[in-house]
Amino acid sequence: MSTLTASDGHQLTYYQAHPAQTPRGGILVIQEVFGINADIRAVCDTYASHGYSALAPALFDRIERGVEFSYDDEGTQRGIALLQRLKPGEMHQDLQAGIDALAPAGRVGVVGYSWGGSLTWSAACHLNNLAAASAYYGGAITRMLDSTPRVPIILHYGEQDTLIPIANADRVREAHPDVPIYVYPPGHGFNRSAPASHHADSVKLALQRTLDLFAKHVG
Repeated sequence: MSTLTASDGHQLTYYQAHPAQTPRGGILVIQEVFGINADIRAVCDTYASHGYSALAPALFDRIERGVEFSYDDEGTQRGIALLQRLKPGEMHQDLQAGIDALAPAGRVGVVGYSWGGSLTWSAACHLNNLAAASAYYGGAITRMLDSTPRVPIILHYGEQDTLIPIANADRVREAHPDVPIYVYPPGHGFNRSAPASHHADSVKLALQRTLDLFAKHVG
């Protein structure tokens, strides 16, 4: 974990994974409410293995540092309590700091999961110097449909998601018919390593679709 500085002077930590060769681009990885945990670090490592410099900023650092919550009700509630104390403008500043830090690697894409999936949509609509975005099961996207992504974006939803009704995907499709939306058999959080939610086939397919997007628009 290293430190970067947002435009308002706030210093936040981040995890970064570097490729073995010269980066083909940068990938901003946006966390869930559980912090920069092993799964988010593994996502960064995966994109590094595909040639990208991948960085995950610790968005909870403005409230509490070193956050890594468990995938249970207590961890979920603690994470939600923290995110409710964050201001959208501050989160945008922290994400932009991550994008800017990746600039030396080339063009930058963004991928996010759950809360991070919603932030991915917001980043694609409002932040600078992004080339593409991939949002996994972002429940709050339907509250931002009046904003239009400025970069190519794809969305991933779980058909059996009990937190995000599949009707949400239909609402996004109606408002933004040009945005590709992919639906997978499992429920929420299928990219996590937790056995209760992990679905290997969906992880593989969603990753390949995201890699295809980044290969076309990032590098």
